[in-house]
Amino acid sequence: MASQVETKLSLPALTAMVVGSMVGAGIFSLPRNFARATGPLGAIIAWCVAGIGMYALARVFQALAERRPELDAGVFAYARAGFGDYAGFLSAFGYWMAGCFGNVSYWVLIKSTLGAFIPAFGNGNTLTAIAVSSVGIWLFHFVMLRGVQQATMINTIVTVAKVIPIVLFIGILIVLFRADMLRANVWEGSDALYAGLFSQVRSTMLVTVFVFVGIEGASVYSRYAKRRSDVGAATLSGFVAVLCLLVLVTLLPYAALPRADIAVMRQPSMAAVLGALLGPLGSVFIGAGLIVSILGAYLAWSLICAEVLFAAARTGTMPRIFAQQNERKLAVAAIWLTSSVVQLFVISTYWSNDAFALMLNLTSSMALIPYFLVAAYGIKAARHDIEEGGAQRNALRRDYFIAAFATLYTAFLLFAGGAKFLMMSALLYAPGTVLFILARRERGLPVFVRAEWIIFAVAVCGALAALVGLITGTIVI
Repeated sequence: MASQVETKLSLPALTAMVVGSMVGAGIFSLPRNFARATGPLGAIIAWCVAGIGMYALARVFQALAERRPELDAGVFAYARAGFGDYAGFLSAFGYWMAGCFGNVSYWVLIKSTLGAFIPAFGNGNTLTAIAVSSVGIWLFHFVMLRGVQQATMINTIVTVAKVIPIVLFIGILIVLFRADMLRANVWEGSDALYAGLFSQVRSTMLVTVFVFVGIEGASVYSRYAKRRSDVGAATLSGFVAVLCLLVLVTLLPYAALPRADIAVMRQPSMAAVLGALLGPLGSVFIGAGLIVSILGAYLAWSLICAEVLFAAARTGTMPRIFAQQNERKLAVAAIWLTSSVVQLFVISTYWSNDAFALMLNLTSSMALIPYFLVAAYGIKAARHDIEEGGAQRNALRRDYFIAAFATLYTAFLLFAGGAKFLMMSALLYAPGTVLFILARRERGLPVFVRAEWIIFAVAVCGALAALVGLITGTIVI
């Protein structure tokens, strides 16, 4: 980043960051994840709920980008402005950890894909898989050290390349569409269909969060945007494009294969679906597209993770070491910590029964608190602007109700995720608070105000409950 001009990102580049952040491992795993939980009817309802809720959240990001341009660090900046320093830290830390877990899931799924052809990789968490993933982690680490501008250019190219196999997958399944198979999947188990529909939809919610994580990618990089208005436009256009792909990838397999067969397919299930329809060549084609897709998403998320640490450190929410830059204007400490944490959790997958599912759920759970705080701040900001009596009062009232809906939606997601993953999140938030304590002491400030002590106590209790559950076996990973 030799100069400020060189680091400015255009609308297409920001949109590619949004699409590149969202289109990763999740979309390639959707057929099996949904088939295990529900049929076509439940899937339609789930995507309606998720689409409307995430659209509301995207609109909150757009409104805040336009009305609070001084908050140029994205997710954590909104939480800090609305609810104080500790809330800002929890948002930054949670979002950063969500990105790290997402990156771990990428390596697991790459090796699981290769495991269909190379048995030594197994389901992505064998010793051989972990060793090869570790090499990949550090290769990408040194790519990131070449700077934001170079990496975002690579991300733009990869985003285009990885969408192509997904679009072709959709095209092939449209050609092979069977209305009789779709009807059979709709009415499968019809005696219990409606009685369990809510629980079916609820069980898909963490999956939908996982595939939408990254919707705020343009907001995280807002300080690099050529025009502030591009941030909101990139967020909404990226969201609409990705939503269309997600819905089609989920629903079309129900019109080609029995739900029971899809539910037991090996991950990545998109490759397995095409393999069942076209033979081994179909699996190879999607597997290659998946690897390109995931490597692009990994690069995008590694950049976002480092940027979150850097931006939080600039405002004193994280220790100042993460704000230090080298002669090339790179936050080297933030990049090193991100790569090291990903490496640690890649190693930990060796002891997991279903490493990909665990990382998917942890990614979603850690992202929910930051999203909830952003939506809640959207309410607060809109209400403040209405009380100030500014222009466009009708638009402000609309923003207020959209933010209120987004807040209710994210609160529902916390409920849908269940107590297990809330406790697992607390197991990370509580010890992670050490970084916040170090940052406060560097600035000579009291660690917590009274309300923050209560929040920290809740996090500690949740962490202790998670530890007890892991030790006694009531929580299984």
